[in-house]
Amino acid sequence: MTAPNGQRGAGQDTVAAVVRQWQAVHPGLDTGPMEIIGRVNRCAALLQQAEDAPLRRAGLSRAEFDLLGALRRSGHELTPGELARETFSSGAAVTKRLKQLTERGLVERRGDTRDRRVAHVRLTDAGRDLVDGILPEQLAHETSVLSGLDPAGRSELAAMLGELLAQLEGRLGALRL
Repeated sequence: MTAPNGQRGAGQDTVAAVVRQWQAVHPGLDTGPMEIIGRVNRCAALLQQAEDAPLRRAGLSRAEFDLLGALRRSGHELTPGELARETFSSGAAVTKRLKQLTERGLVERRGDTRDRRVAHVRLTDAGRDLVDGILPEQLAHETSVLSGLDPAGRSELAAMLGELLAQLEGRLGALRL
């Protein structure tokens, strides 16, 4: 259902329509989890589709920026395995991204003196300057994406998502052992 101006009203998102359809087919079905997880997944998909304008202008993907950001905020060298854990990426994906970032002069790799199988990755000056230059602009972009929510709503949403994430990380972390 849309408002007269063609916009969906509050509670009239795509997931609400899906939930109504399921309730019509299975009236006794508890669709509560779908209302949360479906919306989180839909928000994530839309945010990924929108791509981040400041990153795109710098010729970076979100995944590449996440690697650079992990190196910048850690303040020291990291191994590709540590970067994979920090960015929730596969080892193969990190290796591919590091190759591209190395070719662009944004990161440097050096071998471990004790174990030749281990590499250490650090930001170059150009990589550090790029992250430091993009981060404020990227945060401003993300603020504009969230501008439809009032500050109290953003704070509440962040806290609730933090609780969910902590539970999932604990549960899924235990499953990986």
